Amino acid sequence: MTKLKWGMIGGGEGSQIGPAHRLGALADGNFELAAGALDVDADKGKAYAQKLGVAADRAYGDWREMLDGEKERSDKIDLVTVATPNSTHFEITRAFLENGFHVLCEKPMTMTVEEGEEIVKIAAATGKICAVNYCYSAYPMVREMRHMVGQGEIGKIRLVVANFSHGHHGDATDADNPRVRWRYDPAMAGVSGQFADCGIHAMHMASFIAGDEVSKLSADFAATINSRELEDDAMVNFRMEGGTVGRLWTSSVAIGRQHGFDIQIFGETGGLRWASEQPNQVMYTPVGGRTQIMEKGEGGLSDEATRLSRVSIAHPEGFPLAVANIYVDLAAAINGETRNSLPTAADGVRSVAAVYAAVASSKDNGAWIDARPPMFR
Repeated sequence: MTKLKWGMIGGGEGSQIGPAHRLGALADGNFELAAGALDVDADKGKAYAQKLGVAADRAYGDWREMLDGEKERSDKIDLVTVATPNSTHFEITRAFLENGFHVLCEKPMTMTVEEGEEIVKIAAATGKICAVNYCYSAYPMVREMRHMVGQGEIGKIRLVVANFSHGHHGDATDADNPRVRWRYDPAMAGVSGQFADCGIHAMHMASFIAGDEVSKLSADFAATINSRELEDDAMVNFRMEGGTVGRLWTSSVAIGRQHGFDIQIFGETGGLRWASEQPNQVMYTPVGGRTQIMEKGEGGLSDEATRLSRVSIAHPEGFPLAVANIYVDLAAAINGETRNSLPTAADGVRSVAAVYAAVASSKDNGAWIDARPPMFR
């Protein structure tokens, strides 16, 4: 198969997420990095792109220059990844979709629900893929959990409990660190801090595995460090359209927790648990039975889990390869194959709507709020 041409906006030298995208996109030989506008500092971005092997005439100073430079080329990029601050996602994603490019956008996809709904409509009108990087849903054993739930192996889902809690922003003396500060600045992050940053990963995962969508929620937000305008801790209760009960905690001040993303699914006939710090394993407990450890790479797993496992059993596949699995599905979808597990703009706008609902609920003492975007009500 001919390699697809890939471009990246943001994710430059020193970026937290940029290396994961580059490792992920290039891991399976489906893409080559052909263009980039990697840094808000134009000269720095151009230099770093060329260091990564991008030709000088496709190392761009900003995303507008990149769009103008790519859209008329006969060998233009097939996919662009948007890995810039939240406030820029909508404008960049819209522009590239409207000019005929497939897009992978970092989360949250947009700053407002209205913008999110517009992206969904543009993607549908242009026929272009707009995916959102909910990469944790691409771990092989998460896909196995989704398969088991879909096959009814633990019965009807009663309860989902998820958390995404860490303590890496718990030092008040680090408040001016630019890699931390922007996450709690409404001008850069939007209306929510920790819930929009990490909590929506957990909420998307709940919907992804359960095969159901969040319909309403009740939230309690707290800014435990006084200098922060946005929350660094949140508790969210939710209900899904099929009746499933959901509980979600997310925090960035839980000192002692490192990554802290885990999820439990409780059904009528069994329960499942997965944790990102032990991503190769799923704990499965049938009702009345012993807890079993299911391992990535073992026999008897679903095709969905097996096809996304690259190395043999007992060898870890970490975060960059979860991102790589998003790119695997993107390459297949760009080439015309169906990939129902690929997170799309519809997932993105649902997350943004949930953020706004949680903010409104917290301000109203935990009132239950409709969490669905208007287009899906």
